[in-house]
Amino acid sequence: MMRDLLQYVACFFAFFSTGFLIVATWTDCWMVNADDSLEVSTKCRGLWWECVTNAFDGIRTCDEYDSIYAEHPLKLVVTRALMITADILAGFGFITLLLGLDCVKFLPDEPYTKVRICFVAGTTLLIAGAPGIIGSVWYAVDVYVERSSLILHNIFLGIQYKFGWSCWLGMAGSLGCFVAGTFLTCCFYLFKDVGPERNYPYSMRAPYSTTAMSKAKSYIAPRTETAKIWRT
Repeated sequence: MMRDLLQYVACFFAFFSTGFLIVATWTDCWMVNADDSLEVSTKCRGLWWECVTNAFDGIRTCDEYDSIYAEHPLKLVVTRALMITADILAGFGFITLLLGLDCVKFLPDEPYTKVRICFVAGTTLLIAGAPGIIGSVWYAVDVYVERSSLILHNIFLGIQYKFGWSCWLGMAGSLGCFVAGTFLTCCFYLFKDVGPERNYPYSMRAPYSTTAMSKAKSYIAPRTETAKIWRT
């Protein structure tokens, strides 16, 4: 069935999108040094810590940022809040979607309710994609603008950054949430008539009454005076 296909495709996108968002939030490569040819190590900055990997022996050391209550750049604070919100919403949408799948034995006798559950999951995933894409794209644009302004003014601070693979994962996860949410909301509107009324098309009709039929047969119209004259 087309409905099942849409549900499974949406589940595929929702699963990987949720994973991408969570990995992007808790990994350390939102910013990576852009001058690889001049560096003997790879420097990555995440939302929570900064790591340096030696290019020769592969030794990796990480330094955590100060407490979350300390002063941090606005870019960092806002991106943290947006990505955590996206993680929570995407996770809730994915779990809700699992309950709405036909292969899951949850409310097996309520197909219309399961379709509505899928619609709720799709709406949640659509909402989850918004903070994810805003946070990751805004972070990437801010890094690019900062780098471009330094180059434009011939300012060299020893190291310059570009956005890294964690930022790309955040964008991919957000777009996947949009795709999964679109499939699920379209699935709801395409199959919103699924339910008891669809399986039993005559259930809304008036019940057949033998009593009414017997009354109709036993009813004899009274003879008028004209009919009596003709009979006589």
